[in-house]
Amino acid sequence: MARLHEYQGKTLLRQAKIAVPQGGVAATPEEARTIAEEIGKPVMVKAQAWVTGRAGLGGIKKASTPDEVAAAAKAMLGMKVKGFTVEQVLVEEQLDITREFYAGVIVDDREQAPLVMFSSVGGTGIEEIAAENPASVASVHVDIEFGLRDYQARNLVRKTGVGGKLQRGLGGLLVQLYKVARAYEARSAEINPLVLTSDGKLYAADCRITVDDYAVFRHKDLGIEIAREYDRPPTPLEEIAYAVEATDYRGTFYFIQMADDFEKGEGHVGFHGAGGGGSMMSMDAVLRQGYKLATFVDTSGNPPASKVYRAAKIVLASGPIDGYFGSGSGVASQEQFHSARGLVKAFLEAHLDVPVVIRLGGNSEDRAVEILEQLNGRIPAPVEGYKKDDSPDFCAQRLDALIKAGELRDVPPPQPRPEPQKPYSFETITGGTVTFDHAICAACENKVCVQECARQILSLDEEGLPVLNITREEAKKGRCVECLACEVDCLLYGAGGGRVELPIAGLDDSKSKA
Repeated sequence: MARLHEYQGKTLLRQAKIAVPQGGVAATPEEARTIAEEIGKPVMVKAQAWVTGRAGLGGIKKASTPDEVAAAAKAMLGMKVKGFTVEQVLVEEQLDITREFYAGVIVDDREQAPLVMFSSVGGTGIEEIAAENPASVASVHVDIEFGLRDYQARNLVRKTGVGGKLQRGLGGLLVQLYKVARAYEARSAEINPLVLTSDGKLYAADCRITVDDYAVFRHKDLGIEIAREYDRPPTPLEEIAYAVEATDYRGTFYFIQMADDFEKGEGHVGFHGAGGGGSMMSMDAVLRQGYKLATFVDTSGNPPASKVYRAAKIVLASGPIDGYFGSGSGVASQEQFHSARGLVKAFLEAHLDVPVVIRLGGNSEDRAVEILEQLNGRIPAPVEGYKKDDSPDFCAQRLDALIKAGELRDVPPPQPRPEPQKPYSFETITGGTVTFDHAICAACENKVCVQECARQILSLDEEGLPVLNITREEAKKGRCVECLACEVDCLLYGAGGGRVELPIAGLDDSKSKA
């Protein structure tokens, strides 16, 4: 789920005629001061962070004057709240509160219907409220064809012991909250606390709205950069990784940066899994060896070699890791040599100097391990490949042993490849370029690129040189699946005349800033 900040959620509520406190969002102390001056009375300064319990963390403060507001904003902006750097604060009027409620709409997956909840007690999580004051909570499932009716909303409020004019006001507010949730395809939309002020008005004093990942593209006005549920804004690497996934739907690439600003020797491992459940088991195996994760990655669902390559490159950009560990379910139906090729290309380009342990269980695992272990002697790092019968714990133990041994080969970095003398090129579906240097290919005896091409779109021309047997337009539209055999297998088993350039937008800029 993609979360909205409090100020973003309140914008949607305000548009739906649900009252919110007067205020605005600020990114500097000076902006916060200006907002306070416009409000002209005591205010609340609230750090915009996707965490609960902000008050206890110093993220919510009262302020009576613009100077106090500026000071509070200065203290909050840039502070770390559970790993989140506060970049904005919400400055809004203080309310004279006489009573608090809770209102929420969530998607009930079991019932496959929206669930509207109301509590005559607010201020804490709905689970705590229900446990401590069960009689104060009521809920109703909603038929999406008809929506939440006024009488249903009023009955919901009545069940908690609230009547009269207040019941009507709360009922009307619930109907509007439901409309917001439906309009923006929210997985959850909560107002807590929903408050009653001394002048008899209802305000959304705080709110949390999360939008379904798969609906984000329909709501560009929300400005959601990444359709993922994070407890913080996405890092630059997460934005880069999401851009890869957003433009290539072949398989899955899920990337979370688990740490940053770490040093070599602190025990951070680049983790690269395949398959959700298997990845979690393998992650636990690494943690049991006492290591920390720099990344959590899942490339599954039969991704092309190019996607695994891009994932590996982004993992390696996460920081000075002490090892690279790859392991998934062990029963994957995808051809594992595709993943092996993607990893080999990434590790060769990085001239990797940290130990690598990869468990490639599944179809063609023997071939995958063979390709992977061809790296030994070509990069400084030791590389070990394992199969489905090798447990994640055993593989994690092997990584631990290699890291502690600290043995590296004296392998000089690769020299820049010369410009092709007789280039033959075509483009791929993700903006990549495949190039054969026919001057080198002429000396190749086995033409392994043609033999191993996944879609058999290569053949030999009358001079015995690899060329497309389809049009370049067809290759660019997806007939070339970027299996990387024409570079990796060519390098390992052929003459080395093939190469594949696969751009990763923003990655070089991200590394230079780091």
